Amino acid sequence: MNAYAAHGPSSPIVPFSIDRRDPGAHEVKIDILYCGVCHSDIHTARNEWGNTTFPVVPGHEIVGRVISTGSDVSRYAIGDMVGIGCFVDSCRTCMSCVAGEEQYCDGGVVWTYNSKEKVTLLPTYGGYSTSIVADEQYVLRVSEKLHLPGVAPLLCAGITTYSPLRHWNVGKGTRVGIMGLGGLGHVAVKIAAALGAEVTVISTSAAKEADALKLGAHDFLLSSDDSAMLKRKSHFDFILNTISAQHDYNRFLSLLRLNGTMTLVGIPPEAVPVRANMLTGRRRNLSGSLIGGIKETQEMLDFCEVHDIVSDTEVIPMSYINEAYERILRSDVRYRFVIDMATLKKD
Repeated sequence: MNAYAAHGPSSPIVPFSIDRRDPGAHEVKIDILYCGVCHSDIHTARNEWGNTTFPVVPGHEIVGRVISTGSDVSRYAIGDMVGIGCFVDSCRTCMSCVAGEEQYCDGGVVWTYNSKEKVTLLPTYGGYSTSIVADEQYVLRVSEKLHLPGVAPLLCAGITTYSPLRHWNVGKGTRVGIMGLGGLGHVAVKIAAALGAEVTVISTSAAKEADALKLGAHDFLLSSDDSAMLKRKSHFDFILNTISAQHDYNRFLSLLRLNGTMTLVGIPPEAVPVRANMLTGRRRNLSGSLIGGIKETQEMLDFCEVHDIVSDTEVIPMSYINEAYERILRSDVRYRFVIDMATLKKD
């Protein structure tokens, strides 16, 4: 079937043919309708994390329709609208898996792409393709009430932000700061506001203020303004830090109140020093979070259905993927690219 792949760290994403097996007893085959483009796709395609096996077919924000099922499948039927996120299997027996937090699997997660299947040891190929086969246990139900292209990024950006907001009990009466208004941050604003929090976007760009308020934020803090930052000292209960560029954590830890928490979901390229007194002085917490398990991801999708939350997207043809990568690197997208896979089926 048709796909697009990278064949080396400096090569473009180009047409590629892959095989997909028939679904096993507990598996479903999904006709892919939309696939989001994540910055992780770029890191992997260009081997920036040093662990890419080429050729690699990226894509882990997948929305599609079930077109065939294995003999023992009970959760889904042909015609169901479903999604697949960042992983497609785990050991299923460790404490993390049993607790429904498969993303922290002790035995190793099988990622949707650039990984190996546990039994066959064949490489996993992602959503830049016309279809995919996965175990029903790792497939999510998607509501057709929502704008489907906007649902695709929720399978990564949505759960990446929803999970820490829920873990740290963000809700009514919580003062929340969202650092960065990009692919992750814009979804975080919508979710935090829907949870009932008082939401402030924290950004280095004054031009982001109008968008922040339009997305549901109640306030805006320009982090390059020293006076404004000083006025917010010890102000927030929780800060979600979505920024992947290098920056000073200490400057933002000072904005937390007693027992406040800053959770990292963005990963800067180099280690960031943290002064101990920024934590001890107000019993502050600095934590990190990685996507969410299958149960929590379904909870997130259901929450977004109730609150009519989707990602703001620019839908593109598959052939535009290399230009999309360059635009992402220039922060020239509001706020996520999503591939219309019908354009690949026509190739």
